[in-house]
Amino acid sequence: MRSTRLIKPLVLAAALWIAATTAICQLPVVHSGRLIRHANFYSMYVNARNIDIWLPPGYDETKKYPAVYMNDGQMLFDSSITWNKKEWGIDEVAGQLIEQGMIKPFIAVGIWNGGAARHREYLPQKPFSELSSFDQNRILAAGRSDSSPVFNGDSILSDSYLQFLTKELIPFIQKNYAVSRKRKNTFIMGSSMGGLISLYALCEYPRIFGGAACLSTHWPGIFSKENNPYPKSLFRYLEKRIPSSSTHKFYFDRGTVTLDSMYASYQNESDSLFYKKGYEEKSYMSKIFEGEPHDENAWRKRIDQPLRFLLGR
Repeated sequence: MRSTRLIKPLVLAAALWIAATTAICQLPVVHSGRLIRHANFYSMYVNARNIDIWLPPGYDETKKYPAVYMNDGQMLFDSSITWNKKEWGIDEVAGQLIEQGMIKPFIAVGIWNGGAARHREYLPQKPFSELSSFDQNRILAAGRSDSSPVFNGDSILSDSYLQFLTKELIPFIQKNYAVSRKRKNTFIMGSSMGGLISLYALCEYPRIFGGAACLSTHWPGIFSKENNPYPKSLFRYLEKRIPSSSTHKFYFDRGTVTLDSMYASYQNESDSLFYKKGYEEKSYMSKIFEGEPHDENAWRKRIDQPLRFLLGR
């Protein structure tokens, strides 16, 4: 009897492990263009992860395409294998916009997040480093609404993540795919914490990235606005590091319900700061989508907006 009780949980654990492994290994099904995966892409800076490359319809190796580096890459293409059964639908939306002549054909580079390390990789590190030790420890000890830890008490990794992007992944893509090496054709995009790291990436590497799209940007960094010193430090950093409006473009948006309901005051502050730095309609877009929540279905509805802003003909 004792051995039978032991076998059942072991069988269940094995089944769950097989299901999770299958989802990770399964290649997304795309409805336009072509998908290529570089599984467990090695890095000296962060843990290995999958990289999914979406090539546009009619991909021609003799041409040079814009490249859009997209955070949370496992959520982009196929809802049947995502954790919440939702997706951005990049292949479908981009395919339609390209076919209609609304945007330039481009290559999307889906960068899988680091799983449990996602928050540590996506929280902009320099604003965090400017906090006092007391405030840093308070941020690192922060929990979610269900009391689960955000950072597990571990260190912030976003500078290492950006080194992975700029020193390893982007050179690899430029060497192996028909992408333009020009700044004006190199973009980064993400939502929530993925939007926050996209903003940080452009500010840290303005010679590499020409534009960033930040959807439902998670400005607080953690899941509370009260007694949260991080946003103030972030905006002090931006005051110093926002690049020239003559050479760069930024797209921001937010919904108004669920987690997006936290963002109004922060996004207003961002808008004021960017306008003060000389950004105008051609170089800066900030949109509000009333009644839209914080999830992939909402971002799918409006992903055409940042794509047209960055890649419009």
